[in-house]
Amino acid sequence: MALIDINGLKKSFEAQKILDGVDFVLEKGERVSLLGKNGSGKSTLLKIIMGEMDSDDGKIIRQNGIEIKMLAQDPRFDAEDTVLESLKKSLKELFDALKEFESVNEQLAQNHDDKELLKRSEELTLFLDHHSAWNLEDKIERIVRQLKLDEFRSQRTVTLSGGEQRRVALASLLLQKPDILLLDEPTNHLDVYMVEFLEELILSENYTMIFISHDRYFIDRIATRCVEIDNAKLRSFRGGYANYLSGKAQLLENMRTEHENLLRLLKQEENWYQRGVSARRKRNEGRKRKLLDLREQAKKNPSTIRKMRIELERERKNWNGGSAQNRQKELFWLENVSLSLGGKEIIRDFTTRILQKDRIAIVGPNGSGKSTLLKLLRGELKADSGTVRVGDFVSGYFDQSKASLDDSKDILETFCPNGGDRVEVQGKNMHVYGYLKNFLFPKEFLDKKIGILSGGEKSRVALALLFAKKVDCLILDEPTNDLDIPTINILEEYIQNFEGCVIFVSHDRYFVDKLANKLLIFEGNGRIEESYQGYSEYLEIEKELHELDAMESVSVESQKQKEEKPKKETKKLSYKEKLEYESLPKEIEALEAKIKRLTNALGDPEIYQKEGISKLSAELEEAEAALKAKIERFFEIEEKIEGFEG
Repeated sequence: MALIDINGLKKSFEAQKILDGVDFVLEKGERVSLLGKNGSGKSTLLKIIMGEMDSDDGKIIRQNGIEIKMLAQDPRFDAEDTVLESLKKSLKELFDALKEFESVNEQLAQNHDDKELLKRSEELTLFLDHHSAWNLEDKIERIVRQLKLDEFRSQRTVTLSGGEQRRVALASLLLQKPDILLLDEPTNHLDVYMVEFLEELILSENYTMIFISHDRYFIDRIATRCVEIDNAKLRSFRGGYANYLSGKAQLLENMRTEHENLLRLLKQEENWYQRGVSARRKRNEGRKRKLLDLREQAKKNPSTIRKMRIELERERKNWNGGSAQNRQKELFWLENVSLSLGGKEIIRDFTTRILQKDRIAIVGPNGSGKSTLLKLLRGELKADSGTVRVGDFVSGYFDQSKASLDDSKDILETFCPNGGDRVEVQGKNMHVYGYLKNFLFPKEFLDKKIGILSGGEKSRVALALLFAKKVDCLILDEPTNDLDIPTINILEEYIQNFEGCVIFVSHDRYFVDKLANKLLIFEGNGRIEESYQGYSEYLEIEKELHELDAMESVSVESQKQKEEKPKKETKKLSYKEKLEYESLPKEIEALEAKIKRLTNALGDPEIYQKEGISKLSAELEEAEAALKAKIERFFEIEEKIEGFEG
């Protein structure tokens, strides 16, 4: 049964249609990515599903008793609560259920046949299973650590930055595990390590969710289905971002074929109409109307096809960042540079050269000093020691605060401060509107004040303004924040066509992989590593090294424990844990058999053509995640048993 069933939903803001008679169904276990330009209706659809906004027409049916929760853009917390108190307060219902479950089991130990107690124990078990609420304290500690909230645990939540408060709100929602999770840009304010943790958690806990994200790797790994909102309609594609791209390409090809057929039919109808006499007869009026409709379709289709083709070509082009560059001119030379701020060592004894054709991504955890390095290069900060030499060139800068924009000016004034309506862009003299069309701005935006634009619209203006300037080097601080995927594709295309040096800070792995030919990696404690690997490749190797370190640590600790033979104080197994421990081997065996069957099915064309590759792949992914969770739980309980025996 569907958790949510939407039929004929309509929503308009003044004269603009946002959703026009759309249908949408969400099944349990689905993870749906909403795609589309900013302003296309993605957030509106989430708010309607959540019940925060009414539709103009249509029906939305939510399964009885269903729990839907949404990540707020501006979360609210009690003024006096610390981070840990905020989290625990949001989980009060789960803590109460755990406490009651322990009480009921203690009573059952004395009276095994009490039907009321057995029934209540079963109800609580189902509730806690559904919310994955066993070992809640451990889960809180893990999520606080992984989302880098550990240093704030005793700090009042309302004193944190906006991004840090959103991380607290995200942690709370993930721990609550509602029936349906609605997330609007959950990876904003997360570094790549936090995003990786979020991906692993979502897959292992099997959340049902609808989310908006511009992180294409996140979409590809998490989504079981992509739903695009375009021209107030929904279009669905099975699988993640790669499947969406191939599905959209196939759709474009079908549209092209349909358009060719339409033109042939139109030509036949034009020939018929020009004969004249028959067309005037009353019985042929319907055919005349059909002809006029065909003409209108033929006018519209080429622009739609052209638009889709441009988007696809932008996305598919230059995945590996282009060919080798001719590097001759030196722009920056850093030699033995060190810098500390507020008693924290940011950069230690760092030496590098930055050349004319470099495409450099500065990456690393939040707060490690990436933006500080940009300020050092721009001369806003001075090194404590070492030398920073800057060549003779002109640079352009994009920062997250959009400081280059004046809220009191309109867009036309911003681009033409001395009057007129034309700009010089990379040697071409263009009308402002012709140029801004490339950044998805309609003509009516030219007289809008900067101050009334959304964050994403301001970012598009700032980037368009930057690329309209004649510079030798682009310095970009988190340029993809607040941007939708179509705009990021445009940004990528401009950077790829830019002939000078590009230095940028970003957490967007896809963006970095696509554009960078060199990485400056902040490793912590002032260390910066220089690498020519792809970013995803670097992260994968780094992950493998961490896993090896962890294995070595466990091995050393295990040997130490054997030698010392410490006494362990561990609580006895609960009634539920005893039942769980007895049933887990059979469940693991069943899942292993299922995985084997699905793997064989995916290798047999006769089976996967009948059952569907996407369906089988999704089932296999779900089964593998479930097996991993069951094995971890089995060893967790077994450790407790060994603790009793030790």
